Amino acid sequence: MDIRYSANQKDFKRYTTEETRAEFLIEKVFADDEIVATYSHVDRMVVFGCKPVNEAVPLDKGIDCMKNFGTNYVLERRELGIFNLGGEGSVEVDGETYNLAFKDCLYVTKGHKSVVFKSKDKANPAKFYMISAPAHKVCKTTFLSIADAQKKPVGDNSTANKRVINQFIHPDVLETCQLSMGLTELDPGNVWNTMPAHTHERRSEIYYYFNIAENQAVFHMMGEGDETRHILVQNDQAVISPSWSIHAGCGTANYTFIWAMCGENLTFDDMDHIAISDLR
Repeated sequence: MDIRYSANQKDFKRYTTEETRAEFLIEKVFADDEIVATYSHVDRMVVFGCKPVNEAVPLDKGIDCMKNFGTNYVLERRELGIFNLGGEGSVEVDGETYNLAFKDCLYVTKGHKSVVFKSKDKANPAKFYMISAPAHKVCKTTFLSIADAQKKPVGDNSTANKRVINQFIHPDVLETCQLSMGLTELDPGNVWNTMPAHTHERRSEIYYYFNIAENQAVFHMMGEGDETRHILVQNDQAVISPSWSIHAGCGTANYTFIWAMCGENLTFDDMDHIAISDLR
């Protein structure tokens, strides 16, 4: 498991490009028949990736739960949000099977001991992207198809940010402990996300970028609003965003991303907006 520690915004101002990428960028999310895990001390969020090809893969494969979480199993004190971003697959949760197609989502509440991932067709394997957050209460494990998501069209072609925010694991859709997740799709010809920028002091966020075409990329903007930096992001990579950092992006072509938040509250619009004229 890759461990990432919290970074101070004052120290961050002195980071080189290499140090910035090492601290915040998750370059590898998937490996065949493995669980790839990155533990962030920023709100103790964990990024999991699973691409089952030749076998069924349990969530705890290769993970020492007691060493990494201080628990007997991964979700003893955690909740989990799962998106399938590949071919058809299934997730078996304590013996109950959920089938996930492309862009479908599954919320798994705390307390489940067994979570196992499978692909329907090894020639077109599923790709399960997951975020886990600490949880102190039990909610309801819930399947949500892309059709079930609450859709929020925002932006405009004139500002190159026309997009649809698909809210899945969200207070207006289902109850969770502290995890929120959704999927934002930019229309063709649109490249900007989350601009004007904002921060949210009481929550951190992780962005996962996909559907980035070959030979294209996204410039993920981060840092305090008055002294920004960027990370160049390729397809199937994620960025950890602390509460003090903006989180916006501009692509060389349109793309899709999954956002995930956890922290002190679940109020979606609890954010501090920064005018474009005030960015530096």
